Amino acid sequence: MNEISRRDEVSLSGAALRGAPWKAAAISGGVISATSYGFGLLTGGGDLVWALGLGISLFAMVAAIGAVAKPEDGDRVTRQARQWSLQHPWKFALLPAGITAVLDYPVQLLIDGEGVFGSAFDALWRGALVYLITAIVTLTLQGRARSSR
Repeated sequence: MNEISRRDEVSLSGAALRGAPWKAAAISGGVISATSYGFGLLTGGGDLVWALGLGISLFAMVAAIGAVAKPEDGDRVTRQARQWSLQHPWKFALLPAGITAVLDYPVQLLIDGEGVFGSAFDALWRGALVYLITAIVTLTLQGRARSSR
């Protein structure tokens, strides 16, 4: 059997993210955060924590989905890691979800001031949403990758 360890799965996910569209991810996350907060201010209910969390989530999803959207790009190791990610979308989606939770936790803790456990719950909840969306979109890309071969 070709069982790999959890550490190897994380390494493969990280290798697949190498060369992800980080600039596009950062821009899209920043734009959606600013837009969300701006619209909130215009309507009288601007929530900075919500806007930042939304931007962090979009940042992770754009990076992850952009990385596996073109599995034939990159060097040999990156291509193989992206192929693995397309074959194992639920395992691949764990890393972007973890990135989201780790980046969102200090926002929840420092700006929202919910406390250690409340902030952890909110960050994990947001990470779970990123996990679900990233895995589902990667599943759809898996079908596209098979049909383009």
